[in-house]
Amino acid sequence: MTQSRPVLLGWDGVSCMGLDWSAAWQRAVRGESGIVPLTRFPLRPDFPVRIAGQVNLDPDAIDPCPPCLRPREMAHWKSPVFRYSMLAVHRALAKSGITITPALAPRVAVTFSTAIGGLDALVDADRAFVATGALPLPYMNPNSCVNMIAGKIGILAGATGPCITTVTACATGSTSMAMGAMLMDAGRADLVIAGAVDFPLVESIVAGFSTMNGAFRPKTEEDACHPERASRPFSVDRRGFVISEGAGCVVMATADFAKAHGLCPTCELCGWSLTSDAHHPVAPFRPTIAACMAEAIARSGLRPSAIAAVNAHASSTRLGDKIEAEALHDVFGDHVPPVSANKSQFGHAMGAASAIESMLALEGMRNGLLLPTINFVHDPEIDLDIVTETRPLRDQEYVLKNAFGFGGTNTCLIFRRLQ
Repeated sequence: MTQSRPVLLGWDGVSCMGLDWSAAWQRAVRGESGIVPLTRFPLRPDFPVRIAGQVNLDPDAIDPCPPCLRPREMAHWKSPVFRYSMLAVHRALAKSGITITPALAPRVAVTFSTAIGGLDALVDADRAFVATGALPLPYMNPNSCVNMIAGKIGILAGATGPCITTVTACATGSTSMAMGAMLMDAGRADLVIAGAVDFPLVESIVAGFSTMNGAFRPKTEEDACHPERASRPFSVDRRGFVISEGAGCVVMATADFAKAHGLCPTCELCGWSLTSDAHHPVAPFRPTIAACMAEAIARSGLRPSAIAAVNAHASSTRLGDKIEAEALHDVFGDHVPPVSANKSQFGHAMGAASAIESMLALEGMRNGLLLPTINFVHDPEIDLDIVTETRPLRDQEYVLKNAFGFGGTNTCLIFRRLQ
């Protein structure tokens, strides 16, 4: 199948590993964890979740602070999804080497998305209304409007092309990139601001993940004393995901656009696929997950043997990790490439997770490294080459990125290193 292949001009993000992307990458290479005791809100004695991957929310920690994030500019935008998505976009655009002029603006699209959005603003306003009858502030609804993040980014960038919020739960970041590729393939954009943001550490949301047996809950004092050991993708003792926060932006362009502007990208998105399980609200489905991987590889014009490494979804759930491993064998047979699971270090940042993990895969391709899956203890039911320590791998021409979300939404991407 022929298609245009978007090139990736620049990326940046924030996570529980730090506000500076380069520093977060170096921490990841060293095998560190960003998981800490949960302090985002006061914990009741019986609250089941005690750990999380928290982003530093101190505005003074952003140095230098771009003009778009000065106090006056952010006065009405209380939810952190706005501050940190705009920070990631501002930095990624700077790295891309592109200035969006009025002439370029109609051909610039925004697919930057979110799974949860600014629900914290809605929850805070609702609690105040119930407790005291205080009416919400005028900007409460815009803060909680799920497409407002893309709208704010469009304003920040001056982008007047398509502005789309593609919500596919935990696959949102990857889907935003696939949607950007589709817009370029359809001739609707030359440049796309893709990515995702989520700040889900809201008391009721965290509790909800716990009651559905998705989130990790400490059971012993050892668990409570060592939060960095809690996220255990593919491990025999995995007990659910660690809820995390973050934002990641990838600036994409057509190859012709990059060439016309004298840019020399190092990576491209050479294939992608979207499938739906049509099976269960939250339980993954092996056949459609395998199909998503296989279709992404085929769309790239490749055989499975060309894939050098896999950046897994691997949320640390009992069923999800096992099904992903089985689906990998369906696609690759007995020759599954080495597998890295970044959530072991960064936790699960919901819709932002696949954006952050895609950027980590791209950094790995540029630096000839596979990041470690920390806390791993072999599960006899999972037969994979899990990368447990940072591993040199110079020959990474093609890497597969998996992302699967609630509702049975699957997105797989194939990245190619160009130089």
